[in-house]
Amino acid sequence: MKGMVVDMEQKEIRWEVPVVIPSYEPDEKLPGLLRELKTAGFKNIVLVDDGSGATYAHFFTEARETYGCRVLHHAVNQGKGRALKTAFNYCLGEFPGMPGVITADSDGQHSPACILSCVDAMFMHPDALVLGCRCFEGEEVPVRSEFGNKCTRVVMKYLTGITVSDTQTGLRGIPVSFLEQLLKVKGERFEFETNMLLETKRRKIPIVEVPIRTIYIEENKTSHFKPIRDSVKIYMIFGKFLFSSLSSSVVDLALFSLFCFLLKDMQWGRITYVMAATVFARILSALYNYLLNLKVVFQSESPVKFTLPRYVLLAAVQMSLSALLVGKLYPMFGGTEVLVKIPVDVVLFFLSFVIQREFVYKPPEE
Repeated sequence: MKGMVVDMEQKEIRWEVPVVIPSYEPDEKLPGLLRELKTAGFKNIVLVDDGSGATYAHFFTEARETYGCRVLHHAVNQGKGRALKTAFNYCLGEFPGMPGVITADSDGQHSPACILSCVDAMFMHPDALVLGCRCFEGEEVPVRSEFGNKCTRVVMKYLTGITVSDTQTGLRGIPVSFLEQLLKVKGERFEFETNMLLETKRRKIPIVEVPIRTIYIEENKTSHFKPIRDSVKIYMIFGKFLFSSLSSSVVDLALFSLFCFLLKDMQWGRITYVMAATVFARILSALYNYLLNLKVVFQSESPVKFTLPRYVLLAAVQMSLSALLVGKLYPMFGGTEVLVKIPVDVVLFFLSFVIQREFVYKPPEE
């Protein structure tokens, strides 16, 4: 009986959950969405005018006067990330008892039924980030949306270990415990939504996916998300990961070439000059890589006493594999050591990154 009371209470409270809608230069799809939300029963709609200008002012006036929305304004366009933060800050002050907020796009992609499904999921998983995930298969899905999501999904999984089926969805249920933390997360435009996903892993916040309808009106032509321009911005978030590993490879390759020149034709028992050059170069480049990863890339909170032994173990294994493979393969290619070492270390680089992410810099309690 008590469980039934709780369910009834939730059914009433869910209509009170704030629905946050950032909007920049909207069209007629915005009032259509607002009308549907009010008809469905949503009571607290927070609309952010992200510097749309006087030409679009009537949409926001209509939203306030006709549909009872709470309209927040930016004097100039500051980006979707900043618009969301403005709304989050407002909701934290205006709705102190809320379980969280739902974010939705203003272009008609998210129906009231899908939004309500995310509200229900947020009540069922009060400490999780809820994602309304679209299916990116079918003729009605624009090529740029399908391509952009699949590429970002693959990059996200490899570089961070986060597996989600829709990395770019704007329909999200964010618990109140996560809102304050998101106000401090970097990113003012579309990259903020990717940073939000990265923050869930850092703070060990679970992600719950809710299947939603895939709606594209006029092939989503009015979306301000540009697949090339904005994907570059998103991928730049991972630039520090790649820079550390690639720059370490350059340092390693340069040192390897130097040591090969200095030790040419020398041999110590079964240890050839190629093996010795590989070892010396890898030790120095590994030290550079460890320090860069610790302070800049992973920004690990784990003590050095945990991360350093793990890194040394990884470096030793990687160094041994590199020396063994290069030493065995280079005679087959005319004795050109560097040209053999490059593909060998490229393969080891991809393996090394995953191991660093999941083992070396992972907190010991995990």
